[in-house]
Amino acid sequence: MNFTFISLFPEIIRSALNESITKRAIENSLISFETINPRNYLEAKERIDDKVYGGGPGMLLKSEPLMKALDDAISRFERSKSKIIYLSPKGKPFNQETAEALASEKNIIFICGRYEGIDQRIIDHYVDVEISIGDYVVSGGEIPALVVFDAISRNIDGVLGDEASLEQESFSRGLLEYPQYTRPEKMKLGEVPKELLSGNHAVIEKWRKKQMLGITSLRRKDLLEKTELSSEEKALLKEFIDEHEG
Repeated sequence: MNFTFISLFPEIIRSALNESITKRAIENSLISFETINPRNYLEAKERIDDKVYGGGPGMLLKSEPLMKALDDAISRFERSKSKIIYLSPKGKPFNQETAEALASEKNIIFICGRYEGIDQRIIDHYVDVEISIGDYVVSGGEIPALVVFDAISRNIDGVLGDEASLEQESFSRGLLEYPQYTRPEKMKLGEVPKELLSGNHAVIEKWRKKQMLGITSLRRKDLLEKTELSSEEKALLKEFIDEHEG
């Protein structure tokens, strides 16, 4: 799978993607990425931004260098097999379901905005989906694009190596993840729950499921409301609530 980042600051992208899991995935040819800088399509001494029609604070990225950068990116792949994403506070809220759906794409092109954003005509003509990573403002689209990239790439076969870890992570079932512990068994901060030391896999799985249900109920009731619980899960949730209310 190939990812292209249209960005004025490509080093932000390169420095992040040449580390850890992503680096291994690139070395194993599971994913590839490239960056395209709209500044490369400017005339001599031309600015990359300009004033907004109608007035108002801030500047917009110029349309023509951005359009040329996008055309260049699209020319390398079939347009029908490419998904163009613009990171925007006006976009669809990003979630695990969207990450999993996008992991089936062949090519993804991210437009990383700066300043006050980009010309609406670019959005209307090129963009397939606008995505927001939350209700707050950041300085540019590079970090949001990296967030979306990371969530997508983890769902590509072979990237994580251990597929079981993907299944057990937060949101894999619409629930938050259970607490985890490592050595030492006892320390001044507390002890590891006895269920995890039992060696009984059924006991461990029951404890983990109860924690997932309970933590989700406490912190993200909206997620729990979307999840159809079995009678066993309802009983575990009640058990968790009773333990924490006592």
